[in-house]
Amino acid sequence: MARGLDLGDKRCATGRRARWKGRLVQRRGDRGAGTVWVVAFMALLWVAAVAAMTLGSARVTRHRADAAADLAALGAAARAVEGREMACRAAAGVVRNSGGRLAACSLHGRIAEVSVEMVLRVPFETDGLKVVSRARAGPVEQEGVASRPAAH
Repeated sequence: MARGLDLGDKRCATGRRARWKGRLVQRRGDRGAGTVWVVAFMALLWVAAVAAMTLGSARVTRHRADAAADLAALGAAARAVEGREMACRAAAGVVRNSGGRLAACSLHGRIAEVSVEMVLRVPFETDGLKVVSRARAGPVEQEGVASRPAAH
């Protein structure tokens, strides 16, 4: 059967009769277009979900790195009187237990400064995206605390 309207047996290209208000009309070939639109919408929805998961993962990793750096700096400052090696070893243990890596550790008197790296886990392959967080901790001296006069 030839494509298009065949007036001889009054059938359209799909082989079905097509009438509208008593007139013979040609059917359009848009069957399945709804399926294509649904698949396209689902793909768009999937891409948006992956982007949201990636952003969420980045935020969680940043918060974990910040917390690990804070705890490592506090641990190093607590061990500052034992020397740099013991202080940085304590900081490295805290960071390792938090799932990160101690990138830098320094001691200036009783003040400890640390830098922590954590790998960002995302749903696609990357070349090792890392989140870096730094923290500093030390004792609070009396002259470092601002005193406020009492309000009457």
